[in-house]
Amino acid sequence: MSDNVQVENPNVQFIRPCNLCPHMKKITLNKVYDCLKNETNEIKISHNIAEMARKSVLRMAEIGR
Repeated sequence: MSDNVQVENPNVQFIRPCNLCPHMKKITLNKVYDCLKNETNEIKISHNIAEMARKSVLRMAEIGR
């Protein structure tokens, strides 16, 4: 996604995420399945943070339209 945004905005310097993130490598389909099946590893965040995150995601979705 960052490559597409960079191409569409050549005058903006973006800090790109690492493609080989060691934390993302820890996520597997089996672990996701287990969490969904057993409803474990719930992450709770405050309402304020959830609202800010929601706004960011909605803005990103608007860019793609």
